[in-house]
Amino acid sequence: MEKLKKLLNKLFCLPLPLVAVMAVVSAVLLIYSFAYEDAIAYVAYFAYFFSAYSLTCVCFIAPMAYKRLKAFKQENKYIQLYSSDARLRVKLSLYGSVAMNTAYALFQLGMGFYYHSVWFYALCGYYALLAIMRFFLLKDTLRIVAGQEKQAEWRRYRFCGALLVAMNITLAVIVAYIVHQNRGFEHGEIVTITLAAYTFTAVTMAIINIVKYRKYESPLFSAAKAISLTAALVSMLSLETSMLTAFGDGETALFRQIITASTGGVVCLLVLAMASYMIIRSTKELEKIGDKESEKQL
Repeated sequence: MEKLKKLLNKLFCLPLPLVAVMAVVSAVLLIYSFAYEDAIAYVAYFAYFFSAYSLTCVCFIAPMAYKRLKAFKQENKYIQLYSSDARLRVKLSLYGSVAMNTAYALFQLGMGFYYHSVWFYALCGYYALLAIMRFFLLKDTLRIVAGQEKQAEWRRYRFCGALLVAMNITLAVIVAYIVHQNRGFEHGEIVTITLAAYTFTAVTMAIINIVKYRKYESPLFSAAKAISLTAALVSMLSLETSMLTAFGDGETALFRQIITASTGGVVCLLVLAMASYMIIRSTKELEKIGDKESEKQL
């Protein structure tokens, strides 16, 4: 048994950088094999064998890699700071989100000017509102210590809820345009599969973060995560239209319109419900704070 373990370790316990390179090469070979119908046969067979061997190597070194990563995380002061500081995590997330949303909104605006299309103007409005909400949250996160200025936080929370209502109108225009024109986001099959993995990850993480950040009792954090969930839900709608375009060749136009309209309607209702909850709850909390201040003055 000991000899067998040594043999298996020699065969599959390869250096971590080498296994990482093998995984990338395997992914490229598999994409080539699946994406092209006239792929060279012996290359495809090699891709299947090599990817199976690479996966086995990954499984063998996974426990060791996890231990190294855990040790590195405990020793690195920057990772420790990031893990322990929720305000820093939210702030860095908002920096990246504001930059990406602004750049994409400007890109869609340019496409709208070029093609004179309501489609691109609506997308520009959607991403511009996302950027505005995240910008104001970032500004407040830099200025306010979460949980210490509840009145200011609840006001920003209500403001984000109001912007979500405006964003929902923009989203409704996009859905109506998709259904009316029977069109959607067009991507290749490989890109669509990649987007599917990203979208399901984004939705899962958004839901987890909403639950996770509730313990901080910060309306700013809650607003940031509500916006992330909204963006993830819209990504689901985008993914559905992409999948219908990429894989729905046998479906009728009516079927595509019914599915898109149903999903779009559900997403719009969810966003509207979330926005309404944010406005109603923040208004009640602000009234409570106002009543307490009045009692103190008396």
